[in-house]
Amino acid sequence: MGKTIRQLSEELKLSKQAINQRINSINGFRSKHTYKVKNHLEIDNQGVKMLANFGKQKRQDRQPNQQDKNDKNDKIDHILLKQLDVKDQQIANLQQALDQQQKLQIATVTENHRLKEHIRKLSGLLEPSSATQQQQSNDKDDTLSNSINVIHDNAENDKQDQSHIVDEKKKRIHKNKVNKSWWHFW
Repeated sequence: MGKTIRQLSEELKLSKQAINQRINSINGFRSKHTYKVKNHLEIDNQGVKMLANFGKQKRQDRQPNQQDKNDKNDKIDHILLKQLDVKDQQIANLQQALDQQQKLQIATVTENHRLKEHIRKLSGLLEPSSATQQQQSNDKDDTLSNSINVIHDNAENDKQDQSHIVDEKKKRIHKNKVNKSWWHFW
């Protein structure tokens, strides 16, 4: 013998709406566990047990769902931890490469400074001989300049001598012309 929704709601201390919601939430419950007697709907004994255990069943259904969620979360956590380990290793490798690069940079800068100092020392040794060469070059320039000046002076003297000779010849010619003028004869 079955029970009506009102009897079941009083027994389970739930409202009729809550009982109807439970009935509607279970697939195929109406067709399998309910029948109509006169104007009201009755639920068979097996259906009553199902509705009475609905809260427990829901919790049991939720527990596997919760367990599945926990399993999924654990899997995700495990994957994320693996990814973090990989990233940590990549960061460590990059840090090591950066350290090596910095050491090489420092070694290069040190070597450059050492070479610059060596070049300065060598240029310091070359400067006196360079100054000697400069002095010798200046001496040659002075000698050449003096030779050129002597030649220039000689050329000027020659020009003066030639111009003096030319002047004397002009004077003689002029005297001769003056003496040969026609009015001197009168």
